[in-house]
Amino acid sequence: MPKGTMVEDIPKEVLIDCAQLVKNNSIQGCKMNNINIVYTPWSNLKKTADMDVGQIGFHRQKEVKIVAVEKKINEIVNRLEKTKEERYPDLAAEKESRDREERNEKKAQIQEQKKREKDEMKKKKDMEELRNYSSLMKSDNMTTNEDCYDSDDFM
Repeated sequence: MPKGTMVEDIPKEVLIDCAQLVKNNSIQGCKMNNINIVYTPWSNLKKTADMDVGQIGFHRQKEVKIVAVEKKINEIVNRLEKTKEERYPDLAAEKESRDREERNEKKAQIQEQKKREKDEMKKKKDMEELRNYSSLMKSDNMTTNEDCYDSDDFM
């Protein structure tokens, strides 16, 4: 799925198409009517060593969604089979590149946050310096009464 989309954002038509494909490609499901298709994000799948082949579990039951399929709709299956395209992608490389992009985005966000914090600290320091009189109390700017006093001018 594209970044930023959730399982709940999948259009109903796409879910129906996917459910029909699952039903058509299932050994037991293609022979039965009124079946439920279960789907969830891959990160929610849980597989342990003591499970049988083909058996899986879920980490969080709330993320599991179910689509009911009453019967096979040949029009949908035929339309999808005509557009079938066999590809053999390198899933490990694709996952690694996606993870790399996510890490780079996260680094950029962290750098931006640090830059904002640094600017904020500088601004705060400048405001503190303006409130403080230390910049006014420099010896170069100060004069004494003795410097201004001239004995000839007095009376």
